[in-house]
Amino acid sequence: MSEDGTPIGVYEQDGLPQVLTEFAEAQSLELATFASAEAQVAAISDDIAYNAHDIDDGLRASLFDVIDLADVPLVDGALGEVLKLHPSLDRPRLIHETVRRLISLMVGDVIEASRQRLRLHDPQSADDVRTTNSPIVGFSPHVNAQNRELQKFLSDRMYHHERVYDVMQRAQRVVRDLFETFTDDPAKMPMEWQQSTDATPDETTVRSICDFIAGMTDRYALEQHRQLFDVGPLFR
Repeated sequence: MSEDGTPIGVYEQDGLPQVLTEFAEAQSLELATFASAEAQVAAISDDIAYNAHDIDDGLRASLFDVIDLADVPLVDGALGEVLKLHPSLDRPRLIHETVRRLISLMVGDVIEASRQRLRLHDPQSADDVRTTNSPIVGFSPHVNAQNRELQKFLSDRMYHHERVYDVMQRAQRVVRDLFETFTDDPAKMPMEWQQSTDATPDETTVRSICDFIAGMTDRYALEQHRQLFDVGPLFR
């Protein structure tokens, strides 16, 4: 958020999530500043992990092929190195070695770029880190641009793939059905969750139902849906 409280960046269009704004009203989150150094490290680590796992998952699910990654600059170097050193690798090992090198490349870039920003800004306290004009921890501008290209590739070829979209629609139906059922009859939830709800659904009850569903594993949610609706997870 900006200093005047206006949402910016990815939140500019839809605003901040309600739970975040409510918490910020109860306790100042200093949303106009950057996160702590530890949080910045955690955030960029998540980005790296998601990229690596999503490439691995997309390849193993055959949503795209290894050769397609040659068009992605951030991955092309790692893939080319593996093919040059080990031209006869089988596909699973080729995927593993390429992803491993990609992780090393991204981590190394973050370390070097963050070291340069630390020298530039010379923060002397946690507050100094939070009030700089840009994050301290992150990719270099060059790799950051390449990372955006990788994320666009994954968005186009994986996240919006028709097979993934089909599964997503089915998952949305599970969540929607569970929410509507528990809202109509909270007694269908486990006893410990019923105790935090009222007979007439209100904001507190709805929040409890959302928390209950959000805490479910995929397997538990599908089992609950099967018990309530007597249909399998694929809704054949």
